[in-house]
Amino acid sequence: MADQPASVTIRDAAPDDLPGILAIYNDAVAHTTAIWNDTLVDLDDRRRWFDARVAAGYPVLVAVAGEEVVGYAACGPFRPFEGFRHTAELSIYMASSWRGRRIGDRLLGALVEQSKLRRIHALVAGIEAENLPSLKLHARHAFVETARMPEVGNKFNRWLDLVFMQRLL
Repeated sequence: MADQPASVTIRDAAPDDLPGILAIYNDAVAHTTAIWNDTLVDLDDRRRWFDARVAAGYPVLVAVAGEEVVGYAACGPFRPFEGFRHTAELSIYMASSWRGRRIGDRLLGALVEQSKLRRIHALVAGIEAENLPSLKLHARHAFVETARMPEVGNKFNRWLDLVFMQRLL
């Protein structure tokens, strides 16, 4: 595993970071099973996504090397019912050339801390069952597997299993 460059900074995302977030998101859509969408999105989509999370008080963080967004992490609603208002679902993605450098560990650690400050009680991650790096990342941060749902998704003409991991804050 490559060492993490000292020049990577974790900070709150800003509107100027959205092109970098968009590039990472669309790369994951096009080339991975981390996001179960088939359709690439545009900058307006990411702007609406960002604005909705910020307006609802959820954290949106970026990992930045110089001026380049190399990863991002965010929380959003787990389910759209009032009873779930203290539970959030997280997402965390790295630029393909920056994976394997443990920057995701820093992003997830910061996201957990920001979630605690926002009085989120439970964090949930939905992870494709064969995404071992993501499963291990979450386990290192005290997330535990709480559900495994076989063949609930389909991408690249394959049935995908969904693993839910959870951490109580």
